[in-house]
Amino acid sequence: MKWDCKLKGTCLVLGLMLWASVAGAQQREVYKQVGKGVDLAINIYKPKDWKADDSRAAVVFFFGGGWRGGTTKQFDQHCKRLAERGMVTMTAEYRIKNKHGSTPFESTQDAKSAMRWVRAHASELGIDPEKIAAGGGSAGGHLAAATATIEAFNDKGDDLEISPKPNALLLYNPALDLNLPGVEKNWGKEIAGKIIAISPLQHVQASLPPCIIFHGIADSTVPYATAEAFVKKAKALGAENVVLIGYADRAHGFFNFGRGDGKDFQSTMKKTEDFLVKLGWIK
Repeated sequence: MKWDCKLKGTCLVLGLMLWASVAGAQQREVYKQVGKGVDLAINIYKPKDWKADDSRAAVVFFFGGGWRGGTTKQFDQHCKRLAERGMVTMTAEYRIKNKHGSTPFESTQDAKSAMRWVRAHASELGIDPEKIAAGGGSAGGHLAAATATIEAFNDKGDDLEISPKPNALLLYNPALDLNLPGVEKNWGKEIAGKIIAISPLQHVQASLPPCIIFHGIADSTVPYATAEAFVKKAKALGAENVVLIGYADRAHGFFNFGRGDGKDFQSTMKKTEDFLVKLGWIK
């Protein structure tokens, strides 16, 4: 596969050199332009000792919000923490209904575009193109899983020679089965009738990369049973490293930074780090 592409200029390289040594620093890069005046950006965090010639593991997080709303800030703390462990971490914007009048289908296209942009710029970002994870929560968890399972819905401007598929998945109460009554309620019959085309459960294959899922057993927004069904099917097909960790009495969004006493955030992050250690991505 082809990983590299030409940059718009030297801005990215120069920018990385300027801020790489600043703890907690963040850079914003446009990875895609949609129509007139719509720029979709990716926010990048780096470890303190990052160098341009590194070959680090990376993760791209997609925020939740039902494909209608939400903000990249949801995963800022996840990014900072994993950057402290040596990863290059990112949060990606994508089209949402409240801002762009879009549907989950356009959101899926954008997620795949973001993954392609990161892999294409791996050498400038100091990352290993074979160690790029996708992560996210709720609708963002769906988008992360979709980059690994959905073959169609590629943006016409994408370079299809560059794979959007992640090498690992970090999922937090993800929407993995979109064949749910809530889809028709929120999006109408037309979209509900087509939504299976981007539903990870119905498209999962044995080639699913290593995957860890955190899900509240009391989640009434995205039922825990949908995560169980996804894991059961993936394993039956031959996917080997698929882990589901259920949290008793926890509702939707329990893992978020700032939720409750913070113990669930700490717990899910510790288990995320342990998973990445087992993969050999961090020490």
